[in-house]
Amino acid sequence: MRSHFRVPIIAALSVVAFGCAQLQTLAGRQGTAAVVLVANDGSARGGGNVWQDNNGLVHVDLQLIGLPAGTHAIHFHSVGSCDPGGFGSAGAHYNPGNKAHGLSNPSGPHAGDAPNFTVNATGAAHVQFTTDRVTITAGSATLMDSDGSALVVHGGPDDQVSQPSGNSGDRIACGVVR
Repeated sequence: MRSHFRVPIIAALSVVAFGCAQLQTLAGRQGTAAVVLVANDGSARGGGNVWQDNNGLVHVDLQLIGLPAGTHAIHFHSVGSCDPGGFGSAGAHYNPGNKAHGLSNPSGPHAGDAPNFTVNATGAAHVQFTTDRVTITAGSATLMDSDGSALVVHGGPDDQVSQPSGNSGDRIACGVVR
């Protein structure tokens, strides 16, 4: 009779342990936002989460689809708007510190600068990076200011030095950070 109870008890303990681990992970977050990215025609390009840990580091974790294969730039932009027609409504790169553009620029980088990422042959990418140049919580570099912010994917890679946007090409996907 005991062996019949062993599997359900082990399964229940596993669920409880997973739940505790999830609560512990959520407890380590000061702020969380969601992002849903779309193309200029309104079609889905994926999405994910942006969160700030207890040390002030902001984490970005996105699953993207339907993008051209190759290397692409991604940046935080200064306005939380993704109107079709090139996503110009998202404004310039987020730059509350008035720095020069580019992760490799000695006079930079903008708060919104981020590393390039690669889209595979099927058009999919898992984008993960961290930054200490922005916050989700209140402060001078918050992404959640009065006009919000957006994450924008560009058609090409960022050269990490050219002004004002690293020669990264057209804006091909956009998502408001909410």
